[in-house]
Amino acid sequence: MTEAPGRGVRRASWAGTAVFAATAVAGAVAPSTFKPVALAVAVALFTAGCAVFLWAFVVVAGRSRTDRMELAQIWFLTGSPTPAGVRRSLLGALAVQVVVGLATAGARPYTSLAAGVLVPMWGLGLCGFWAARHAAFPPRPTDTGRRRPTPGGLGLRSPHADQREQDP
Repeated sequence: MTEAPGRGVRRASWAGTAVFAATAVAGAVAPSTFKPVALAVAVALFTAGCAVFLWAFVVVAGRSRTDRMELAQIWFLTGSPTPAGVRRSLLGALAVQVVVGLATAGARPYTSLAAGVLVPMWGLGLCGFWAARHAAFPPRPTDTGRRRPTPGGLGLRSPHADQREQDP
């Protein structure tokens, strides 16, 4: 059995999740000591997650010209393009981030631990990045020769189209 591609993405997802869980729980248990660290980790993971999300979006935009993709396949790893082990790993890390973020924010409401609810952006961004880089999407169907609608939106020709065609 061969290893699924993107092992580094899965490791990064779980590493971020472990650091977040440790600092968030420590911040909830001993807030005077660990709240600043928990806040810094949560903000760093959220910021990095936004950057990875945007990077994945750019890669997906490039691939969408040749591959047929659905949003759920990219960000939530649904369907056949993602191996089950990868899906379990990345979505498991995302689920842990959601649970820990909500639990620690609920344990110490109206504190900086509430920033933990932003951390799942890390997991979501890495899910999208894995799919953008490693998922095997089916190719886009070829053009069937149907006439494409004009930029006007309804497929109607502009009243000036005939005149432009006749001009030398």
